[in-house]
Amino acid sequence: MLDGLKARFERFLADHTSPGDPRARAAQLHAAVLDAKVAVGEMRSALQRSELALTLERQQLIDAERRGELAAAVPDPETVQVAEQFAGRHRERIALLEKKVAVQRDELQLAERDVAQWTLELKQNRQGTEAGPTPAQAAAWRDLEAAGAPRPETDIEGELLKGRLERSRMDAAVQAQLDHLKKKLGRE
Repeated sequence: MLDGLKARFERFLADHTSPGDPRARAAQLHAAVLDAKVAVGEMRSALQRSELALTLERQQLIDAERRGELAAAVPDPETVQVAEQFAGRHRERIALLEKKVAVQRDELQLAERDVAQWTLELKQNRQGTEAGPTPAQAAAWRDLEAAGAPRPETDIEGELLKGRLERSRMDAAVQAQLDHLKKKLGRE
């Protein structure tokens, strides 16, 4: 399952990410990490089911051995033989389930480590892409500034003007609503 998870992760990134767009890569990496976390959850559930099956199988072995002892106390060789066969099958199944649980635990640890690594890569990628403008954006702003246009984060007058315009729009909307209500009530 771990190999399938890694292959799916790599294929997802390769299929959906253009090499020149770091923000698109970050978005795809985020989606892939989420997908990987879901897969890790499924792996945990499978491990829990296997551990439960192992516990049940051990209980069945105890029951089969107890039945064999009871059959030996009452001289019943046929029942003793059947109980020994069942106990042998349960031992084989337990050995198999123990191997399966051990492999699933190891696989889960690897997957969790990979998800942690991919999550760290995602955080680093986001820090790299969200820290500032892309090179193309920086060049565009330099060109605009050279032509005399201010940047929004440094244009205080523009922000004040936007605030005044928004306030006047809100005042006009309130006045229009008030006029409408007055007309509706017949007070004008």
